[in-house]
Amino acid sequence: MSPIHSFPPVENPNATVLILGSMPGDASLHAGEYYAYPRNHFWRIMAALIALDPDSSYEQRIKALQSSRIALWDVLHSCSRVGSLDSNIEKATQVVNDFESFFVRHKKITHVFFNGSAAEQIYRSKVLTVLKLHHLVYKRLPSTSPACASFSFERKLEAWKAILLGDPTQVRGARGGNN
Repeated sequence: MSPIHSFPPVENPNATVLILGSMPGDASLHAGEYYAYPRNHFWRIMAALIALDPDSSYEQRIKALQSSRIALWDVLHSCSRVGSLDSNIEKATQVVNDFESFFVRHKKITHVFFNGSAAEQIYRSKVLTVLKLHHLVYKRLPSTSPACASFSFERKLEAWKAILLGDPTQVRGARGGNN
């Protein structure tokens, strides 16, 4: 089985928040876009939080993230996996992205949010054991994937309000408050 590769980060030198997934799913890899699977709630959640039109073009959605000081990436640079489920990622094939260089370029990032448990587990076991970053705050959020069916969209949205860092003015155009 050939390894699959993640995308370059969505970045902005003024980013204060980094959202990390594990590895793009098959639909995203095929489209060349983060969170391209239509049933994934990521873009719908972002639309509610940063006043983004969920039907806007992918380029417009990326620009909205960047202007909201949100960076987006995956923990894994490459791996082997059958299908799209994180549980199918072969552990022996996991190669993480270059976080040392990333954080050198993005000194304003204060919070890292994991889109689901796999991203958090891989990061904690393969990145934090090597890279000691004591100034960052880490938080796992429920996966936006439809595989995380135990959480309704509303429950996911409520949890994802954490990216607003307790102050809706931290993210340009934020809607929905922190309640």
